[in-house]
Amino acid sequence: MKLTYKTTIVACFIGYIVQAIVNNFIPLLFITFQDSYTIPLSQITLLVTINFGVQLTVDLLATLFVDRIGYRVSIVLAQVFAAAGLILLTVLPEVLPPFTGILIAVIVYAIGGGIIEVLISPIMESCPTDNKAKAMSLLHSFYCWGHVGVVLLSTAFFGICGITNWRILACVWAIVPIANAFIFLKTPIAPLIAEGERGMTIPELFKNKIFWMMVIMMICSGASELAVSQWASAFAENGLGISKTAGDLAGPMTFAVLMGTARAIYGKYGDKIDLNKFMIGSTALCVVSYLITALSPIPALSLIGCAVCGFAVGIMWPGTFSQAAAALPRGGTAMFALFALAGDLGCSSGPTLVGFVSDALDGNLSMGILAAVLFPAILLVCLLVNKKRTVKS
Repeated sequence: MKLTYKTTIVACFIGYIVQAIVNNFIPLLFITFQDSYTIPLSQITLLVTINFGVQLTVDLLATLFVDRIGYRVSIVLAQVFAAAGLILLTVLPEVLPPFTGILIAVIVYAIGGGIIEVLISPIMESCPTDNKAKAMSLLHSFYCWGHVGVVLLSTAFFGICGITNWRILACVWAIVPIANAFIFLKTPIAPLIAEGERGMTIPELFKNKIFWMMVIMMICSGASELAVSQWASAFAENGLGISKTAGDLAGPMTFAVLMGTARAIYGKYGDKIDLNKFMIGSTALCVVSYLITALSPIPALSLIGCAVCGFAVGIMWPGTFSQAAAALPRGGTAMFALFALAGDLGCSSGPTLVGFVSDALDGNLSMGILAAVLFPAILLVCLLVNKKRTVKS
């Protein structure tokens, strides 16, 4: 079979599914780890922090090694690390102190996740497509469909085979990055910067005011998304007193479905929608959904707030990428790596703030989520300032 840029696009879609697996499989096991291994909530919180902390570090280091060893080698290594981490998750907790074993596995697959975060968007951006913003939004929707698949299939597996067999499922999920590694070995990958042109250096980016605005937006986008999605299962199960199966379906899965829907809508109709207005409206809706989730005395309404939050955050990450790519067309690998770093900093900060505030208030996840409303509020301010700048321009 001849591999074309259509194959490359499909491999990018699968790449974000891999990213969804490494980010969202373990949160479904938080309560299981807490009960089986007697790991306290504060340490479980650190699993999220370390995951995105490692991805953040890889994002930063990627500016040093990606252009040297090439996109192909880097993206194949990303799939290998992701698969290895998932497999180690089934082995290390049994031969090492449980938390140490889980932590090492998280670090290994987080390396893969970090490289994926840096490279998938520029690889997609380099593919010949009619509308880059639409293509980018559609690409990021596959993270959501991957998230849905992880929650739905994992929940079905746990219901049929029992939660105690989660190690088998971890090995099954590892097959996805292994298969994608073989695709990336052969499929064509185009250069991001046209021949004869030079990408912006890190010092050039640091001197650009638009770049820093986009960095703040990326941080808040990642934090707004993950603060709810990473804790949705635990919030539904412990905070609202709902069973694990119902909580997983009503919490993280519905969140992911609506997030993917928002991205797919823009992916299809993006040429007819003003991106900045769409992002402003979505961010305002996000603030409202956080308040409903955290403050509603009715569990069903809190779950609705959680689900609506999924739709609200959908456009934030790909929308910021698209605005940055349009405003800084010579950004190159350095720009995408630094934006991935900023986004992962947000992905770490959001869930960590929720966890620490909740732990300080005797496990009150509602108050933790309420504290995290800070992130979409800051993003809304940035979008309004950016809109004013665009009008002036």
